[in-house]
Amino acid sequence: MNKTLLKRLHTTVLAAALTAASAAAVADDLKIGFNSDMSATGSADFGISALAGARQAADELNAAGGVLGRKVVIVARDDVGAPPKAIQNTNELVDNEKVSAMIGGVNSGNMLAWLHIVQQKKIPTISPVATATDITARYAKQPPNYIFRVSMRDRDQIALLAAYAARASKNGKVAIIADTTGYGQQGAKDAQEILALHKITPVANEKFGPKDTDMSSQLNKIKASGADTLIVYALADSNAHVMRSLEKINYFPVTLASWANLSSPFLRIAGPDLAKKMIFTASITEDSSPESKALYDTLLKRGPLPTYVMAAQAYDSVKLFAAAMEQAKSADGDKVQAALDNLTQAKGVIKTYEKPFNAENHEALSVKDFRLVRWIDGKVVSVDDEVTKAITPADLKL
Repeated sequence: MNKTLLKRLHTTVLAAALTAASAAAVADDLKIGFNSDMSATGSADFGISALAGARQAADELNAAGGVLGRKVVIVARDDVGAPPKAIQNTNELVDNEKVSAMIGGVNSGNMLAWLHIVQQKKIPTISPVATATDITARYAKQPPNYIFRVSMRDRDQIALLAAYAARASKNGKVAIIADTTGYGQQGAKDAQEILALHKITPVANEKFGPKDTDMSSQLNKIKASGADTLIVYALADSNAHVMRSLEKINYFPVTLASWANLSSPFLRIAGPDLAKKMIFTASITEDSSPESKALYDTLLKRGPLPTYVMAAQAYDSVKLFAAAMEQAKSADGDKVQAALDNLTQAKGVIKTYEKPFNAENHEALSVKDFRLVRWIDGKVVSVDDEVTKAITPADLKL
């Protein structure tokens, strides 16, 4: 064999060995699926932000040696806001990509459409955004429950809004207005029930269509009722139109709402002056701690970050998965589920989670972790007024 032929043979063998090694490394990756709208609906901003947070957490874990010695890879799929696509994505991630865990999504209806798949196939799943109560409750009575959440359950958000309303109202007259979607009407129902715990009966309870842009008729009725405090439950664009309608009739009660207003359409439609008049819920702000500021700055360098809160919650979700896998010494679904139920500690950016879950509770965050915020100069900042300072744990009624 001449030298040229021998050299070519060595090159071919080396290339084959490198290809095999690369394939083996990819096969050994620890995959976490991400299934969410990132392009199609008003919630897409939340999905884009959550994916950025999940990938940042994975990068940090890999820089420290990975999880169980394996590289963590976030495998993302866009569900385009459609339940059939969300189901297709889930089957593909579980059956083809062989993910060890799942994160998703921003739309409660979409996530509820595919939960049966991950529950049946024993894939531990964390919701970092979607807030519907049934997400963690559906399988709560069929243990082991594979569905967990690091987000702001609607009823917990309303508990904080009601606590603020009870202390902010000077005449005890609180009103509710909500859109006619399931989200809005469940929020209105929860608000009515929790206000009752404060011995407050709403003086008005109005509704509007999700595509309405002028709510002045309903708000005039609320104004006539004498309400000095208003709880709004709707998506971001509708909330912005409520603010514009309040301006139209020159009526500005204390106005409270959910974290939906973190979405950019609220700020864009309402404008900065009206946007800052609404107080709403959040789990974290960019400047709530040095660790939060550092994560926020890092995420900005990665690319667009429409909503920091969702990124932080997804970041913590990946860190919780990592801690559970290390505790279980395995990425097997049943062992990770058991480890999450018995997780001793995991450090996140929102907080350090001490025994965040158990067999009965799959909510890592609760009303005690929430804060009230508002838009100021294009940033979400904490509300630190006399009312918030006066709220006590006893006020947080569920």
